[in-house]
Amino acid sequence: MTGETSVRETILEVRDLHKDYPSFTLDGISFDIREGEIMGLIGRNGAGKTTTIKAILNLIHATGSVCYFGLDLHEHETAIKQRIGYAAGAIDWYRKRRIRDLVAITRRFYDAWDDAAYARYMRLFELDDAKTPAELSQGMKVKLNLALALSHGARLLILDEPTSGIDPVSRDEMLEIFRFLAGEGAAILYSTHITSDLEKCADSITYIREGRQVFSGTKEAFLTHGAAKGLGETLEDIRIAAERQARHGRFDQRVASEADVPAEGKEARNA
Repeated sequence: MTGETSVRETILEVRDLHKDYPSFTLDGISFDIREGEIMGLIGRNGAGKTTTIKAILNLIHATGSVCYFGLDLHEHETAIKQRIGYAAGAIDWYRKRRIRDLVAITRRFYDAWDDAAYARYMRLFELDDAKTPAELSQGMKVKLNLALALSHGARLLILDEPTSGIDPVSRDEMLEIFRFLAGEGAAILYSTHITSDLEKCADSITYIREGRQVFSGTKEAFLTHGAAKGLGETLEDIRIAAERQARHGRFDQRVASEADVPAEGKEARNA
C-alpha cells in the first residue's frame, strides 16, 4: 500500500454477510477494501473464508450487502465481474492445451481485455504462452492465473489460498508481485491460512473464527491488540493463541455444564 494521504476509493464494501448451512453458519461479516490495499482474510480451515469469498462473488446465495466500486453486486453483477479477478490457487484446466490457445478463448469474455497488458505481465512473470499448463510449476500456474486476471484491467484481485503448495522461495516471489500490484493501485483480498505470508505483504486483516468475524482492521492494530492481550507478537502466534483460548473456553464451558448437572441427572444421561 502506498504512503499517500489522499482518500482512496473503496473498491469492495461488505456488510452483515450471512449464510446458513445445516451444520455451519456464516454471520456478521463486514469489511472494506480500498484501492492499493492488501487485506489478509485469515482463520483456520473451515472457519468460513472460502464461504465468504463465494458469497461476495455471488457463487452462493447469502444475505447482506456486497458493493463493488459503489455498485450493488446483485444489480450490477456482469459489469462488476468485468473489473475484478479471481484466482483459487494454480490454474489447472485444459492442462494439455497451449496457453496462447486458452488465452484466445478467455479474452472473449472481457470487454476490456488488453493484449498489451497481457504481453507485459507474461514478460514480467517470465511465462511462455507456447507452453501448456502441464509444463508449468505450481508457482508459474499461479502467475498465469494472475496474468489472465490482470489482462482485463482487474482493479480487485480475490485470491483464495494462492500460495498453497508452493515452495518458500516461490511464495516470497509471489508476495513481491502482490506488493508490486498494490503499488500500481490494485486492491487484493488474500485468503490464506499461511499467516506468515501476510506478515510480509498485508495492510489489513479480517479474522474469521467459526463463521463469525473476530476482527477487521489494520494489521498494526491486530498486532497491537494481540500483544496487549498477551497472545504473541506475530500474526501466526496471535491467531494460534486466540484459537486455543476459544477452544479451551468451550471446553471449560462443557466442564462447568457437567458440574451443574445434579447427580441423578448425570446417571440418567449416562444410562
